[in-house]
Amino acid sequence: MIENSPLPSALRTLECERLGIVTLEDALRNGLAKSFEAAFALLQSAGGRVIVTGMGKSGHVGRKIAATLASTGTPALMVHPAEASHGDLGMIQANDVILALSWSGETPELADIITYSRRFRIPLIAMTSNAESSLGREADVCLALPKAKEACPNGLAPTTSTTMQLVLGDALAVALLEARGFTAHDFKVFHPGGKLGARLMYVRQVMHTGERLPIVPLKADMGAAIVEISAKGLGCTCVVDGNGALAGIITDGDLRRHMKHDLVTEPVTAIMTHRPLTIAEDALAAEALEILTSTKRSVLIVVDGDNKPNGVVHFHDLLRLGVV
Repeated sequence: MIENSPLPSALRTLECERLGIVTLEDALRNGLAKSFEAAFALLQSAGGRVIVTGMGKSGHVGRKIAATLASTGTPALMVHPAEASHGDLGMIQANDVILALSWSGETPELADIITYSRRFRIPLIAMTSNAESSLGREADVCLALPKAKEACPNGLAPTTSTTMQLVLGDALAVALLEARGFTAHDFKVFHPGGKLGARLMYVRQVMHTGERLPIVPLKADMGAAIVEISAKGLGCTCVVDGNGALAGIITDGDLRRHMKHDLVTEPVTAIMTHRPLTIAEDALAAEALEILTSTKRSVLIVVDGDNKPNGVVHFHDLLRLGVV
């Protein structure tokens, strides 16, 4: 460890914030449980959106909570409390639910949003450490966070407190997505870009099809199979029966393992793997990668409902597209 290393400080910070999460977990198993269930019920039954608001560091956390909710099937947006007082209150509709974050519960910038919610009977959920604060008393549901020591040695900079807010927001978002049956296929709709988008692509979007699909009939010899493997460049060929159903696969590895001077005259049935790995075209690319990685294979055959091959997925293509 270097002299005057920052590592001890970093470890103290992590320990302090970890204890904050443990304290929150204990509270959720006890007194906070009823409020959490009530907040969940309000959010789940909302006919509109979740309006998240907060000032300062609580506002930054609130923005992330809103983004997590929106990306997991719960429509949500962030309304800055200061901007709300200058017209953005019009963003809040009668069938929305407001989630307001304030550690002290006395953030003056929240006053107009609180008043607006009470005037128009818009459900208000408070996330605060002080249930007896102005925010806590006015809220329909108060998520009273337990007191915790800030990691900041001066006890001033929001550190442990914002971690607890963030974790509780994640807990609400995950509970809501599970209750809605929000699947990876639903998730893909909101995450088309980047590596996450690549993992959520469908197999049909990455497979080789048509003229690129290597196929030989069950009655072919290895000479024909070798020509097909070389021509299509995927390191394999499908073997199909008279009805076009998948009967087996021959790969580059099979050729190496059975190499001999008269290999080209052998029937494909003598060399092929009779039960190749397959996948459906509406499976996710991430699932294809998991199968190939766990079995140490390089190709998957994509079959339809009649077990007829209609594509090949190659490991290298998944990596190239960023499916990791």
